[in-house]
Amino acid sequence: MPAAPEIDHSLQLTIRHGVADIAAADWDGLVGEDDQPFVRHAFLSALEQSGSLQRELGWSAMPLLLHEEDTLIAAAPGYLKANSHGEFVFDWAWADAYRRHGLAYYPKLLIGVPYSPITGPRLLVGQGSDAAERRGKLVRAIESTVAQLRLSSAHLNFLSDSDAAALTHDPWLSRFDWQFHFHNPGYADFEALLSEFTSKKRKNIRQERRHAGACGLSIEWLDGADLSEAHLDDLHALYIETFDRKGNTPALTREFFSMIRERMPQCLHAAVARSGSQIMAAAIYFSSSTTLYGRYWGARADLPGMHFELCYYQGIENVIRRGLKHFEPGAQGEHKIARGFLPTRTRSAHLIIHPDFRRAIRGALDQEAQALRAYRAELAAHSPFREEQPVGVQMGFHP
Repeated sequence: MPAAPEIDHSLQLTIRHGVADIAAADWDGLVGEDDQPFVRHAFLSALEQSGSLQRELGWSAMPLLLHEEDTLIAAAPGYLKANSHGEFVFDWAWADAYRRHGLAYYPKLLIGVPYSPITGPRLLVGQGSDAAERRGKLVRAIESTVAQLRLSSAHLNFLSDSDAAALTHDPWLSRFDWQFHFHNPGYADFEALLSEFTSKKRKNIRQERRHAGACGLSIEWLDGADLSEAHLDDLHALYIETFDRKGNTPALTREFFSMIRERMPQCLHAAVARSGSQIMAAAIYFSSSTTLYGRYWGARADLPGMHFELCYYQGIENVIRRGLKHFEPGAQGEHKIARGFLPTRTRSAHLIIHPDFRRAIRGALDQEAQALRAYRAELAAHSPFREEQPVGVQMGFHP
């Protein structure tokens, strides 16, 4: 790995070969109060140590550390990417345009969490009064690193609001998209949520749940401490089968599941449907103190209604039962709207070094943004909530 550049006389950026090479207390101290699991040392190092990040799949870990004198003041989960797989912010057209003009788009720098389309902190600067200043210094360090390594670009995906605000200046390009999230204002139970739906949507959901119940399987919610190695064998096998069936590469290894269960059992969950002792279908979840995250699904057979039951309704019930605020069931899926998941903005920022391509991509992003705003307006017509509900409730208060 080429030496990272000095940022100024007092600052030094260093690049490591993985988060596992960094003391957990140092890394997590910069994550701050956000207890989302995905940028924590335990999660990122498990990806590395379990063999879930492979050069053959385009991933080379290179976390960035910014020191002031001898003090670590900022960090970022960085990866040198040889492709755009596992990122969920799609830049295939940009890469293809580079190729057609005889230019190399890869390798590029990604700041994000592998295989995880989940908004969260990316510029890790802690909670001090100088957090904004540290964030700005880290952004400049990333710019300098891209120039030093002669990369085509840098991409920061699924940004928190604070990080997105630090990346609105030239030459950075801002981009957004929509995901569908469930927001819990404090429902007493699942029926209280359904009481705010139109009668048609309410009827459809109850019918889907009856279909799942008619499969004759027992449905159970398991937390990390309840998951045995046999459970994890089943969950990983279902994960592999689903990815294989869809023609995708299942990157997460069986060892990763065990590492996560051991390192952060309070964050790992599964909604399972059993026939006797055998798990026939399952949805895998993670959680923080405020949010439930739906991640993976698999089934051994065609089970009518079971996908919606395990991936959505069991998750919603868990959020209501635990008093969580949000449920993020994953990327894509307009069908989620009818089940109470409403459009929520996600943000990314992109540094494109080539000036002509930067101008062209900026224009394309402006057009994309117009289309996405129009798309959101169209989605309002599909809200499951009754018309007398306030517009903010219907569309989630998330512009």
